[in-house]
Amino acid sequence: MIFITAKFQVKPESADRWPEIASAFTAATRAEEGCLWFDWSRSLEDPHEYVLVEAFRDDEAGAAHVNSDHFQQARRDLPPHLLHTPKVVNVTLDQNGWSELGEMAVD
Repeated sequence: MIFITAKFQVKPESADRWPEIASAFTAATRAEEGCLWFDWSRSLEDPHEYVLVEAFRDDEAGAAHVNSDHFQQARRDLPPHLLHTPKVVNVTLDQNGWSELGEMAVD
């Protein structure tokens, strides 16, 4: 699985509308066959920061994503709303989903 986390610093005038601004891209990505998840969260400490946690089945699914029409459209539509180039962590893991956090197990 390809696991990606990206931080987006959104312009103040776009921050409250970011979910709407990114909604078409989000919906299209979630509909991709190889997308395992594609989830946005807003920082509790910085109201202009959104964190994207996404995962794709394998390299083929990742390539399909970045070569898709909706990804290319997002490359045009999203940057005008950003303060900086997003920061990203991208790794390939030998698993297919979330593991349990054993240190906080719930009976």
